[in-house]
Amino acid sequence: MQRRVFVVGVGMTKFTKPSEKSVDYPDMAKEAGQKALADAGIPYSAVKQACVGYVYGDSTCGQRAIYHGLGLTGIPIINVNNNCATGSTALFMARQLVEGGLADCVLALGFERMAKGSLASGFSDRTNPMDKHLEIMINKYGLASAPVAPQMFGNAGKEHMEKYGTNPEYFAKIAWKNHNHSTNNPYSQFQQEYTLDEVLQSRKIFDFLTVLQCCPTSNGAAAAILTNEEFVKRHNLQPKAVEILAQVMATDYPSTFEENSCMKMVGYDMTKKAAEKCFEKAGLKPTDVDVIELHDCFSVNEFITYEALGLCPEGRACDLIDRGDNTYGGKWVINPSGGLISKGHPLGATGLAQCAELCWQLRGAAGKRQVPGAKVGLQHNLGLGGAVVVTLYGMGFPGAGSTGHIAAVPLSAAVDGFKSHLVFKEIEKKLRETAPTCIRVFQ
Repeated sequence: MQRRVFVVGVGMTKFTKPSEKSVDYPDMAKEAGQKALADAGIPYSAVKQACVGYVYGDSTCGQRAIYHGLGLTGIPIINVNNNCATGSTALFMARQLVEGGLADCVLALGFERMAKGSLASGFSDRTNPMDKHLEIMINKYGLASAPVAPQMFGNAGKEHMEKYGTNPEYFAKIAWKNHNHSTNNPYSQFQQEYTLDEVLQSRKIFDFLTVLQCCPTSNGAAAAILTNEEFVKRHNLQPKAVEILAQVMATDYPSTFEENSCMKMVGYDMTKKAAEKCFEKAGLKPTDVDVIELHDCFSVNEFITYEALGLCPEGRACDLIDRGDNTYGGKWVINPSGGLISKGHPLGATGLAQCAELCWQLRGAAGKRQVPGAKVGLQHNLGLGGAVVVTLYGMGFPGAGSTGHIAAVPLSAAVDGFKSHLVFKEIEKKLRETAPTCIRVFQ
């Protein structure tokens, strides 16, 4: 029997530029994990399993991240590496554990401490997992001296331009929009607004892709607590429980390698088929969605993903942008967080940061970024090589609004040794929620 699965707690660090003085991954993971536990109001001892995602690091970094930051309870800790889809892969595994009845409470945690500069392969003495993907691009457009990832997505954009007559200025419009969104996100690596001309005229990385259309390398961590329905009700978590309505992971299909297409080489068909299955499972359609966090590693990928997710017909993403249907006031708000382009992209954390943003949006707790009346959220996280995870979210108990009372917090959920920490956190949160009312009363 498949069980309903809920996200009851989320947390993340601010994403930052990598440097020698960067906080190390155990500290980032500790912060994200403790925030997720505090959000749920439960102790780490309630967690039965943990799925931990990272790309750059030795084996068992997940254990090191959890042991001395969250606890030593002997639970199974599973380390996950699935390229840029690592965070959502950890989420996917955690969801399966809860849905299958193997655990009632699972932690999904993702982090990354990255090196400066463009992504590079860690091994030169063995087959590169991307070699067959790269052959597609090289055979069609050749190999330039620029970093490989911008070439792969840039050439996907070039293919779209050749096929549909797309003006590359539309790619820049997406980056412009995401940078503007990020100004309201305190977790974002960049929080600077740019003009469209500044995006277009910024330093060229490859062909039409400029630096402001590319995600940066980043450090950061994010976490989510997943539980079953019985756990939610036992701990009175209904007001904050966000349900995973449907979730699908897909990997490459034959079309990736057989159709001489750079768009398909970077995951177009994976995304399209995963999205179709996800909407079918949930009994929803793209027009039912209000807010979307999708994988804009490069502006081009957000653009082609509009079409792959079914937000518009193939070849018509320009029309969607012209209508303003990707930002506030339009049909969807896409990447209200600022997306990977502006928020940053610590590979293991990205999928869980997307989950956190959508949970905040659906709870009505996203502050200045809040999408009015958001009821359904869509997440898309892609990794070349390849994997994609598409997830649909909605509030699990829509009638269970805030009662105005401060929730009881178990004192066993100690943080840094102070058992009162989470109680004061809950009081602070309630004060923030009710501050405008209090002010009016005193006036």
